[in-house]
Amino acid sequence: MGVESEGLSLEFELEKLDGEEARIADYFDVIAGTSTGGLVTAMLTAPNEKNRPLFAAKEIKDFYLTHCPKIFPQPKCCPLLRQVKKLIRGISGPKYDGKYLHGIVKEKLAKTRLHQTLTNIVIPTFDIKQLQPTIFSSYQAKEKPCLDALLSNICIATSAAPTYLPAHYFETKDEQTGKVIQTASPQKPMDFGRFLVISLGTGSSKSQKRYNAERAAKWGVLGWLNSRDPLLCGMELSVDIATQAKLENLVRVGERLLKKPVSRVNLETGKFEPTDQGTNEEALKRFAKLLSQEKQLRLARSAHGRLLLNSK
Repeated sequence: MGVESEGLSLEFELEKLDGEEARIADYFDVIAGTSTGGLVTAMLTAPNEKNRPLFAAKEIKDFYLTHCPKIFPQPKCCPLLRQVKKLIRGISGPKYDGKYLHGIVKEKLAKTRLHQTLTNIVIPTFDIKQLQPTIFSSYQAKEKPCLDALLSNICIATSAAPTYLPAHYFETKDEQTGKVIQTASPQKPMDFGRFLVISLGTGSSKSQKRYNAERAAKWGVLGWLNSRDPLLCGMELSVDIATQAKLENLVRVGERLLKKPVSRVNLETGKFEPTDQGTNEEALKRFAKLLSQEKQLRLARSAHGRLLLNSK
């Protein structure tokens, strides 16, 4: 829910600057995301019947609060027994059948295809047959129609987390997904200093375990599973405990994150360290102003944009 809180805050600032119809898709040349981030990407960029974004950022939080408990239904028993049941079920197959997720995604995105998004998007998936990433992007869809998949299929594929949800098979018009065709066209050097980039993550747990080579040298299969599986590291770290109480707590966590100082990862230690750039909320406000200014500049440079500006 941290990502949704930050996205909501950014769109709220854009609305204050440019009007209540301002949407995140209006300001970005590319929006990317994987797993649940891929679903958020599609929700922010898929068109509705008025050719505007299917979801406003503020509506995404309610979507998750409403549907997560049905995507990840919890057995009605004590928490410890619930985790044991899910662990046993996960040994023989995915913990959840994914039917509700598939249904709601197909209902919301309907027949919308990749090329129809209101701005360019990039959503990675993983092809277990080829054992390599399959990246669905608006750019490839324009050059290779066989990659112009349904957004619903792309979202279901990117959210198919191993052990949690089943793998998803689908085909495009004339090729099986995973057979990615790349074009080798010459690229002009880019001035990355001119880019406006925002990356929203979900953070990391302070209680995350750390290990050393001496300890890991003695691990067998169970040792490695214990070091990797969040289920065995405490119930609070499980991504699929979708109770109403936990979801509401995640919303509060996201809201508190906005008040935290802007942090960067120390590449030597892997830890987040605060910077002198104020809070995340203040940084999002500054970023919203930059996005608004860039949009106004682009509108002023185009004939259609000048007409829009003059009509206000």
